[in-house]
Amino acid sequence: MNAGPLLQGLYVHPIKSCRGITLQRAQVVATGLAHDREWMLVDASGRFITQREQPRLTQVATALDDAFLHVGIDGYGDIRLPLDHEGELREVEVWRSRVPAFDAGAEAAAFFSGWLGAPARLVRFDPAQRRYANRAWTGGIAAPNLFSDGYPVLVLSEASRLDLSARVGRDLPVERFRPNLLLGNVSAYAEDAAATVQVGSVALRLGKPCTRCVITTLDPDTGEAGGDEPLRTLRRYRYDAGLRGVTFGRNAVLLPGSAGQWLQVGQPLQLR
Repeated sequence: MNAGPLLQGLYVHPIKSCRGITLQRAQVVATGLAHDREWMLVDASGRFITQREQPRLTQVATALDDAFLHVGIDGYGDIRLPLDHEGELREVEVWRSRVPAFDAGAEAAAFFSGWLGAPARLVRFDPAQRRYANRAWTGGIAAPNLFSDGYPVLVLSEASRLDLSARVGRDLPVERFRPNLLLGNVSAYAEDAAATVQVGSVALRLGKPCTRCVITTLDPDTGEAGGDEPLRTLRRYRYDAGLRGVTFGRNAVLLPGSAGQWLQVGQPLQLR
């Protein structure tokens, strides 16, 4: 068994703010992990919908196979869409970005509108478009991403999760924090002190600390809010005045040569 730092977990979230998928192996592409945040829900005006407004999205499960994105909600129904879906282009908004995206069609719109009780449409990022991370935090690297909040990859250590859980007084599952890479056998908050993560042939530059919001207070199984934890505890020791929020985990961008490589749970890694 590798006693040194290793890649403990890999996660993708095909639809922004819906349930993610735990993987043993994942391909790295120019925009992060393949299919991560490739799809998104938008309201009637084209603005993105997240668990902040719709906690019921915690109930939306996703799965991937070689050809389809599968979406299911227990007791409600399921749909599937081709991974390479191309439909009518509509302009959508995610934070300060406006980009054309492929509308997934009437069936998907009816499925999500019925579940959420409000008009909603599912869209897929058009791969011909480019949406770049803020270069002020990427070291000048032009880092494309899809519908993530702003950066291609989110990195967190298991020791940080365990430390925060101990401070709060109950286990906080990793799903609350929605990372892509979970680092094992490193000290708590080791990701804060490092500049890069190297996993095999994949190298990432660690950049902007991830500021946290009310989504972390939702039970990822039920969508129910359990008070103001862990935000209250994070504020005691993780408040960043410059970012005007509490931070937990680090956003990252890919360094040259990483796209096209594969990551595997259990791989040794180096923090530098």
